[in-house]
Amino acid sequence: MPIASRSRPNASISGLSLRDLEYAVAVAHEKHFGHAAERCSVSQAALSEQIRKLEAFLGVTLFERTKRRVEVTPRGEALIRQAETLLGDARRFVESARRSAEPLTGELRLGVIATLGPYYLPSLLREARARFPRLALRIREALTDDLLGALRRGDLDAALVALPVPDEGLATETLFFEPFHLACPIDHPLAAAPTIRVGDLPPGQLLFMEDGHCLRDQTLALCDMRALDPRARFASSLEMLRHMIAAGEGISVLPQMAAHDDSRSSPLVHYRPLVEPDAGRTIALVWRASETRVDDLHAIADFLRASAPEALRLAESGPEKIR
Repeated sequence: MPIASRSRPNASISGLSLRDLEYAVAVAHEKHFGHAAERCSVSQAALSEQIRKLEAFLGVTLFERTKRRVEVTPRGEALIRQAETLLGDARRFVESARRSAEPLTGELRLGVIATLGPYYLPSLLREARARFPRLALRIREALTDDLLGALRRGDLDAALVALPVPDEGLATETLFFEPFHLACPIDHPLAAAPTIRVGDLPPGQLLFMEDGHCLRDQTLALCDMRALDPRARFASSLEMLRHMIAAGEGISVLPQMAAHDDSRSSPLVHYRPLVEPDAGRTIALVWRASETRVDDLHAIADFLRASAPEALRLAESGPEKIR
């Protein structure tokens, strides 16, 4: 039976704990009490009981429960968003206190897009540990929208993404520009062409990443395509895309670091730079505008910029947004 909403003008917040809010947020994300309990390292019975007490304290039903699913109620949606904000503020409060005596210490939860992480991070993680020995990097790889959502919820501290991103509530610092390269089968006519321009790419042969990958949208924009060909074929990852190209399924464009990473190990795929200097993507470090570790994040951005492959570094005059 739904809990009746009632006015509680004198309710004390002493009856509310951050742990209760963590339980509620976990249930909202997992849509399952058992999975939420595992995430919070408690028994399902204990979590369910605390959620019941929280709903009674608030006078609001947060979740609709059936045998098959758990859904957040309309009123619960707004309260869960507020709970996420409160939990993020609480984490930043504690972290700020712990770091006040010494910067660049503790844990930094860093997100990175899937088409960048495997080709960029391995080469600099050792250097990062040497440069920031008291900083523990926790890396999470995902799609852009998932990373930005985690960033806004406070589940991440910063993310490496390709511009542009919605700037509402976010701060951005440009790191480097990464050109795109043509990737085609070794026996494709373009493999022997003197130069390759974007206009030389046959639209009907282009392979794309699946929906959700920013590289898909970047390829469409690069080729000035308003919509996908209904016969277009898709890959769930760059590795799958390369296998499709090697099998003669078509051609595509890949970021330079991914192309260089594969150029010596895949003899069936040929890589060629594109003539246009603006054919590529701009990589940036993004964080919440309300973040308290701004000095730390600027220092990390400086390190990432300086550690980028030399061919990708921006002018010494400083970061600039490249369109």
